[in-house]
Amino acid sequence: MKSSRLLSILLLLQTRGRMTAAQLAAELEVSVRTIYRDIEALHVAGVPLYGDAGHAGGYQLLAGYRTRLTGLSTGEAEALFLSGIPGPAAELGLGEALAAAQLKVRAALPPELRTQADRMRSRFHLDAPGWYAPDDDIRQLPRVADAVWHSRVLDVRYRRWKEPTEVQRRLEPYGLVLKAGRWYVVAGPGPRTYRVDQILDLAVLAEEFEPPPDFDLADYWRRYEADFHARLHQGEALVRVAPRAAAGLTGAAARALADNGTTEPDGWIRAKLPIESLDQAHGVFLALGADIEVLEPAELRARLAETVRALAARYAAYQE
Repeated sequence: MKSSRLLSILLLLQTRGRMTAAQLAAELEVSVRTIYRDIEALHVAGVPLYGDAGHAGGYQLLAGYRTRLTGLSTGEAEALFLSGIPGPAAELGLGEALAAAQLKVRAALPPELRTQADRMRSRFHLDAPGWYAPDDDIRQLPRVADAVWHSRVLDVRYRRWKEPTEVQRRLEPYGLVLKAGRWYVVAGPGPRTYRVDQILDLAVLAEEFEPPPDFDLADYWRRYEADFHARLHQGEALVRVAPRAAAGLTGAAARALADNGTTEPDGWIRAKLPIESLDQAHGVFLALGADIEVLEPAELRARLAETVRALAARYAAYQE
């Protein structure tokens, strides 16, 4: 819209100083002719800007013409710019809105706070997903977010892990959560948690809903995480770990080793580690090779021994 573009020109000139029509056109993705018309419109509106011709010329605002945002401390300005994560905002369809908002806030900051905010943004970059996490299919995310915002009921076709793998669900979307690069929608009735990338298709219904008056998204998610971890680690294994292999353990197992492990005379560390299942523990412990010894449970110890014997037999020919 023209009004939004005029404001963007004003803020760009306020934050960057002199800019040519070509630079403004490139920044706003419009033609130079459009910039000329916009500059004329700002003149008519009484904005004190002027242009210089020549190679070093361009448009700039009359010195002292600016709007300042007051009441922000240095720490608040830094946190404000650090919290604007472009990836999730773009996934929600708010990438342009975030960029515009940051530009407006930056333009209104006093010079000393603007310097600190720029320093924060240049020194820190937040990238939540893990290295090996596959890209989720989140094509439905903007529509889910819109339904959350406007309290509209969703009719979704959802893919789950058990039979039947595809089900139809009527959801009342209370809120969205981004966890480790993955989007979840918390929805009633229940409420229950659904992965957005597993929504195969959806229809936004005309029906509206009201979330329960006592529902708090952050509190729900804390309880959901606690329950998830309680269900995740349903067993434990008694192990001996070589000191150099301790770094190969992560998460709850690493914490248990550090908090409850006892060092034996040979330097190895004995501890009870939480495990999700025998299959999961088999893979994790096997990766540590000869630097771990499983003492209990007997079934896990036997499975590891069987795997080691099979590996030894497979590679025996290379030892001849």
